[in-house]
Amino acid sequence: MIEISQISINHMTTPLGFDLDNHLHIEFSVNSSKPMTETKKRVIIKTDEVVYDSDWQNYDNNFFDFAIELEPRTHYTVSVSVQNAGDEITKDSFFETGKITEPFSANWIGNSNKDLQNTLLRKEFALDKEITSARLYMTGLGVYEVYFNNEKIGDELLAPGVTAYDQVTQVQTYDVTSFLQKTQKHELLISLGDGWYKGNFGFDGGQENIYGDRQMAIAELHLTFADGTEEVINTDDSWQTTSGKVTKSAIYYGEDLDDTKEITNWEPAVIIDHSKEILHDRLSLPLKVEEYLPVKEIIQTPAGETVLDFGQNHAGWPELFNHEPAGQTIELQVGEILQNGNFYRDNLREARAAFKYTSDGKEKWVRPHFTYYGYRYAKVTGNTKPLKKEDFRSAVIYSDMKTTGGITTNNAKVNRLLQNVIWGQKSNFFDVPTDCPQRDERLGWTGDADVFSATAVLNMDTYAFFKKYARDMQIEQNAHDGMLTMYAPAMGNGSGGAAIWGDAATIIPWTVYQAYNDPAILRQNYSSMKAWVEWIGKNTSTKNLWTGCFQFGDWLSLDGENPAMPTGKTDEDFIASVYYYYSTSIVAETAQILGFSDDAAKYSKQAKAIKKAISNEYITATGRLSIDTQTAYALALAFDLVPNEQKQRVVKDLVTRLGKDNNHLKTGFVGTPIVCRVLSENGEHKLATQIFLNEDFPSWLYAVNLGATTIWERWNSVMPDGSMNPEGMNSLNHYSIGAIMQWVYQQVLGISSQTNGYQEVTLAPQFDYRLKHVQGHYESSYGDLQIEYQLETDEQHTIKLNLNVPFGQQVTVKLPRATGEVQLNGEATSLPLKLTGGQYSISYVPSSSYIEYYNIDMPAKDLMADSELVEKLSPLNGVFGFLQDQNNLDTFGGSSLIEMNTMLPFVNISDEDLANIKAVLAETPLASERKFLNEGRTI
Repeated sequence: MIEISQISINHMTTPLGFDLDNHLHIEFSVNSSKPMTETKKRVIIKTDEVVYDSDWQNYDNNFFDFAIELEPRTHYTVSVSVQNAGDEITKDSFFETGKITEPFSANWIGNSNKDLQNTLLRKEFALDKEITSARLYMTGLGVYEVYFNNEKIGDELLAPGVTAYDQVTQVQTYDVTSFLQKTQKHELLISLGDGWYKGNFGFDGGQENIYGDRQMAIAELHLTFADGTEEVINTDDSWQTTSGKVTKSAIYYGEDLDDTKEITNWEPAVIIDHSKEILHDRLSLPLKVEEYLPVKEIIQTPAGETVLDFGQNHAGWPELFNHEPAGQTIELQVGEILQNGNFYRDNLREARAAFKYTSDGKEKWVRPHFTYYGYRYAKVTGNTKPLKKEDFRSAVIYSDMKTTGGITTNNAKVNRLLQNVIWGQKSNFFDVPTDCPQRDERLGWTGDADVFSATAVLNMDTYAFFKKYARDMQIEQNAHDGMLTMYAPAMGNGSGGAAIWGDAATIIPWTVYQAYNDPAILRQNYSSMKAWVEWIGKNTSTKNLWTGCFQFGDWLSLDGENPAMPTGKTDEDFIASVYYYYSTSIVAETAQILGFSDDAAKYSKQAKAIKKAISNEYITATGRLSIDTQTAYALALAFDLVPNEQKQRVVKDLVTRLGKDNNHLKTGFVGTPIVCRVLSENGEHKLATQIFLNEDFPSWLYAVNLGATTIWERWNSVMPDGSMNPEGMNSLNHYSIGAIMQWVYQQVLGISSQTNGYQEVTLAPQFDYRLKHVQGHYESSYGDLQIEYQLETDEQHTIKLNLNVPFGQQVTVKLPRATGEVQLNGEATSLPLKLTGGQYSISYVPSSSYIEYYNIDMPAKDLMADSELVEKLSPLNGVFGFLQDQNNLDTFGGSSLIEMNTMLPFVNISDEDLANIKAVLAETPLASERKFLNEGRTI
C-alpha cells in the first residue's frame, strides 16, 4: 500500500495569495508498506485545463521544481501521483494566486482626521443572487482586522505584518465565500491601528510616524455569481468611516479598549493619495494564536499585588473573560520575572506594555487587537470581582510555522533548556526574527537571526519565514548601496555594516538553501549577497582583510579587558575578516548553483586571497594563532583556516585555553554557537559535553537552575540570588545563545550532515554517559526521521538504537567504537549501514566503554575528592592518611600516586598494594559517572 501524506507548495500548505514568483517548488511525502521498486512520480497543475504536466519521471527525489507563468487571482489544482511496486496513488492540493501585477482598481481610503487611534471603515451592500466565489484582496496601514457582519475574517492577526512600508506593503487574500451565502444585506468592516507603520517604534525610545502619519486601507471584493456574472466592490468614497473603541494602541504601549464607547458619527471616507506601486502579494506567513496558556497560579505578592503566573515566558497577549459592570476599567500589566516575590517590569524600559479594558457590562472574552507583549506574569488591577484562573488565558502568537524538530534526554535540566530554545524561537519569530518580544526594541536584528538560523531551520519549517526576512534585508541593502543595516526593516535607522550582523545577507539565504534544497531564496537574494561582499571590499582599509570599520566584535562575551565593553577580547578585525572570507565563499558557491560561472570563478579566487591574507596576518607557519581566545580558536577550526596537519595544534590550544578558563565559555555571539561543535568534530566531544552540562555561571544550565523558561540575553541576566543583573540590557527572552541546540541535533542526537533537503542523511551520534538516553526527531519534506538511543548499564555496556526512516530517505549510520559486527533487527551486519524507509533496531558493544574509570596516573587530588573511593583505598596504604591533611593535599595533590611514591620515600607503596590500588581504581567509575549509572533505562 502507498500513501501520499502531505503536499507543500513553495513550502506552504494550500497558499492563498502569496508571491510565488512564477516558480513552483512542489514537495510531497510518501508512506509505503513496500520498498522502492521502479518508483515514479508525476505532477499536474490545472485550472479549467491542464497548464503543466511533468509526465512520469523516475522518483529520484520528492519534489518538482519548475518555472510557470501564473495568472492573477486564479485557483490552481495540484495533483501529485506516485507509482511504486505496482501500486499507484494520486493526491490533490491547491494554491491560489493574488493580484500579481494586476493593478488595483480600488483606492486607498481613510478618515479626514489622521490622528484617530482606531479608524473604522465600512461598506454596506446587498446581494440578490447566489454567490459561488468571493475573494477579498486588501491591506491596511498600519495594522488591521476585517469583519463581515461583525464576524472576524480569518485567524490572522496584526496584518499586514512588518515591512519597510514605503517600499513594499503586502496584500492579503481572503476566501470569504462562506460569509456571503445568504442573499441579504452585508456589512464589510475594516478596523485599523497604528502598528509598526505609524505608532511609536524603534530603538532608543522609538519615534512616531516612521513610514506615515495616517491610517488607511485599500480593498477589492471580487464576487462571482452562480449565473456566471461578476462584480467588484472597491474601497472608494462610497464607504463610511468613524472612530472605533480602541482609544490608544502601539506596539510598545499596549492597548486601551473602551467597550462603553458608542460607534456613531459615521461620515464619508476620504480617498487618500498614496502609492499603489508599493502593493505586493504577500510573503509573510500569518501571525496566529498557535496555542493558549492557562493561568498556573494567582499570586498575592508581599507588596499586595495580584499577579497571574502563566508559567512560561512567551509572546502574545492576555485575554480575560469579562465579569465587570459597565464603566469599570480593569488593567493588566505584564512582566517577565518577579523580584523578591513582587511584580517587576523595569527591564521593559520605556515599554508601557499594558492592556486596559473598560467594560460594557457584558460577559464575554476580551482581547487586545493592535499590539503584542512578551511576558510570563500579568498584574491585575481595577477588578471588582474575585479573580478565577479560568477567566484568564494567554494567547501564544507567532508566525505560522510548523514545528519540525525536538529532542529529549535523560537529563531533566537539559530537556528544560531545549524547550527554552524552542520557546525563544516561538517568541521572537514574529514576522521578522526579533531580538526580544518584551521591551522597547523588538527589532529584526540581523546578527541574532544570523547566529541562530542553523538551529531555527531544525526546530521549525522556516523556509517561507526566512525568505520574507531575506527580502526585508534586500530592501535595506538596496537603499544603502549594498550595506546591510543592523536590523531589518531598518525603521529609518541607516546604521550597520558590521560583521556577523551584515553577513546575515549571505549566511541566512545559504543556511536556508542548505536545509531545504530549494534555490528560490538564492535566486531572490543573489544580487544582494554579491552587493554585501562588494560593499566590504569598498569600505575596508586593508585589501583582502576587513579592517577599519565599526564592529560589534564577539558581542556580550566575558573575556573583554574592559568589562564595560561588551565586544570581547577577540580581535574585531580578525572576526570581520573571517566572515568576509565566509561570505565571499558563499557567494562563490551560490553563483555555481545558479549557473553564473564567471562570478563563481571570481569570488572563489577572492575567497582564497582573503583566507591567505588572514593566515599571513594572524597565524604562524606552524599553526599558532596570534589571538589566545576561545572564539579565535573556534573560528580557525570552524572555517578551516589552518591546514589539516596543523589542526590538532589549534585543537590543543583551544583545550588549553578552556582549561585556563576552568572549562567554561567566555564567548559571546560569535564563539558561543561554534565552540562545542568544533570540539566534538575534533575528538573532544567529552569536553564539549562537560561545557554543555556546566551548571554554574557562565553556562546554559545556570539559567535553567534559576527558573528560566526561555533563553536570556546575557549569561547572567539574573544573578545567583535571583536579582536582575544591574548592568541593564536584560531581556529574558533572547534566543541567540540558544544556537547550541544545533550542536545537540548534530553531535548528540547524531544528524551530523545531510544533502538534498534530507534525502540523504548521515547519522553519526557521539555518545557520552552523561546523556545516555536521547530521543529526538527531525521532520523534513520526506517525513519524520525518528531517533532514540540508550547506553546500557549491563556488563558489556551495550548501545541500543531505534530508528524510523521515512520513505524516500536514505540514512547512512556511522557508530563510534564499533569495530566489529552490529546487530540490525536481530541479525549481524557490518558498518556503515545504509538504511531506507522503515523501522530499525540496532545494537552493539563498543570497543571501549563510555563509562570512565579511575586510573593510577590521575592526580592524587582527584582521587581524594571521591570520599567513596578513599574509603575503599584507605586500608591499602598510609598515603591516603597523609593526604587527608589539606596542606599536604595542596602541596602534593597534583602528582599521581606513582610520582609521590618516587618523590616521597616515606610513602612506600609496596608492589602488592600498588597492584591492589590499580585493581580498585579500574573497577570504580568516576564519581561524575556514577550518578548517571543509577539512571538506567532500557529501550
